[in-house]
Amino acid sequence: MNVEPSGARWFKSARSTGAKECVEIAFLSGRVGVRDSKNPTGPALFFGPAEWDRFTSALVDGRFDRR
Repeated sequence: MNVEPSGARWFKSARSTGAKECVEIAFLSGRVGVRDSKNPTGPALFFGPAEWDRFTSALVDGRFDRR
């Protein structure tokens, strides 16, 4: 069972193309939530601020690119 965090306001990136392969983000008090937009009632990942900064920096740096 997945419990919706209180006050979560999930959104997609403004760069989302409308394709179904998107993630949604929610900024919560002291955490950032990430979930699959195709499965909004499914599980979500939660990051602390420092973890979120490291994760997004790695994305920008291309460390997750599949080459």
